[in-house]
Amino acid sequence: MQKQEQVTYLEDTYKVSHAWACSVVSVSRTTKYYQKKMPAKDAQIKTMIEQVIGCSRKGRNKVICLVQKKYPHISGSKIRRVYEQEGFSLHRRLKRRIKNQPANPIEIPLVANQEWAMDFMSDTLENGRKFRTLNVVDHFNRACMGIAVAHSLPSVRVIEYLERMIEFQGKPRRIRTDNGPEFRSKKFQAWMSDQQITWSPIQKGKPQQNGIVERFNRTFREDVLDAYLFSSVAHAQDLADTWKQDYNNQRPHQSLGYQTPSEYAA
Repeated sequence: MQKQEQVTYLEDTYKVSHAWACSVVSVSRTTKYYQKKMPAKDAQIKTMIEQVIGCSRKGRNKVICLVQKKYPHISGSKIRRVYEQEGFSLHRRLKRRIKNQPANPIEIPLVANQEWAMDFMSDTLENGRKFRTLNVVDHFNRACMGIAVAHSLPSVRVIEYLERMIEFQGKPRRIRTDNGPEFRSKKFQAWMSDQQITWSPIQKGKPQQNGIVERFNRTFREDVLDAYLFSSVAHAQDLADTWKQDYNNQRPHQSLGYQTPSEYAA
């Protein structure tokens, strides 16, 4: 509470004189009668700011530039002060803090469908339009469970793709991911709970805790994404599906004793 507000509070609450209230708060009695000259000067600058802003939203630096173009004699510090005091400042959206997860080292299961790992990748078509891929790998035998290709892969589409995959491959006990918004969304978390699947998130900035799918991403990037030009999402999906069959059934893996994922699982 400012001193002048304290004086007013004492006067209104305890019905004391202005002089007595000022002596209690240790403030000069003349402050009550002092008229600030600054608001009158600021009114002109406020009008200038309103003229350049109009009906649009403009940030402080842009407003200062526009005002000084019309009125070069007005200093930037005055414009900045009035801009902030009169409430022209744009609302700054605070970055949402993500709670850091505890360390989550990789454990190699002894049977299939114990833990899947998922991650996104991105690339562009010939026409420059971007697309994303959702890569799913089983930790047990490094098998590629599926690759979904689409321009957009929000949590709803991720759930739909996983449901189709579970129908043919079976349901995992855990799914390991990073802390992306698709995996932190309420819909995805509710679906995981309904399916009784445990979410196994990695720590922020620790991609090595999802190292198996990260290594898969590198191979997929080298063999497919960097090797072909894609005319459409369907074209990229066809190439990914063909490569997936070769990856699971023909490509030996050093970590599996130079066996293919299908041979290791047999």
